[in-house]
Amino acid sequence: MANLHLFDLLVIAAYFLVLLGIGTWAARREKNVSADYFLASRDVGWLAVGASLFASNIGSEHLVGLAGTGAASGLAVGHFEWLACFILLLLGWLFVPFYLRSGVYTMPEFLERRFNPAARSYFTWVSVIGYVLTKISVTLFAGGVVMGAVTGLNLYTSAAVLIVITGLYTILGGLRAVIYTEVMQAVVLIAGSAALWRWWDCTRWAGGPG
Repeated sequence: MANLHLFDLLVIAAYFLVLLGIGTWAARREKNVSADYFLASRDVGWLAVGASLFASNIGSEHLVGLAGTGAASGLAVGHFEWLACFILLLLGWLFVPFYLRSGVYTMPEFLERRFNPAARSYFTWVSVIGYVLTKISVTLFAGGVVMGAVTGLNLYTSAAVLIVITGLYTILGGLRAVIYTEVMQAVVLIAGSAALWRWWDCTRWAGGPG
């Protein structure tokens, strides 16, 4: 952490404290029922839901991996992301109303009602294993690289810190905590990306990197 000033450390600490504070606030609002924990009492506004979807999809693997590859090879690497727009529209207009009418909270629960408990268990395990191997591992690696570059911690320590803090506010507050923390993270992502693009653009025109 030799390159960090006191102000930098205070900002990082404040960021994580705000995340934990949101998780605690959400936990105190929820009742001990599944609808509150998994569906945030069904009273979250559309802006918060949209920001949460954005922050859930855009993470360190995009800012570190895709952005770096795009800077090196061009816009083509991001073309497959356009498909996500159409899939989300299809999900929102076609599938979500059907799921709401079914009264289910999770996709495994829907499969159990539609087929049998074996289908629920199979989908749950496939989803968990696939998500850990293809999404969480990449996100933790990229996040650990960024956090290690900023704080000087090694990769494994950085990843462990991210896991603990994310797990704490998720377990404490359920979906409401996840949504409202990701609203804040969406603002950080957009502001940080804009600042990074501005820096890269200025250095490019000044004859620097890129």
